[in-house]
Amino acid sequence: MDNTEIRLHIEKEIAKTEKQILDYKESTEPVAPDDSIGRISRMDAINNKSVVEAALRQAEDKLEKLKYVLNKVDNSDFGFYAPCNQPIPLGRILIRPESLYCVNCAR
Repeated sequence: MDNTEIRLHIEKEIAKTEKQILDYKESTEPVAPDDSIGRISRMDAINNKSVVEAALRQAEDKLEKLKYVLNKVDNSDFGFYAPCNQPIPLGRILIRPESLYCVNCAR
């Protein structure tokens, strides 16, 4: 697989992550107090909002890493983890393109 195909794969992952972020942002809008839902339902909605906010933060972090990796695709050292100089396997790049670590260092 060449860098052009990897670039396309990362761009698709960026588009998918940006859509997730939009969906999460819609789901984290405040629950209006005038909505006629019960007290337990309101607590459940607040709890769900917290879970979605955590997922939103993770998706935003992933997007930032994906954009960073996309800028590095054409570099000669792309696919290597600098501190240990070990290659990042192609399978790992395809599954987790935002990963900046080789398999051993990621453990």
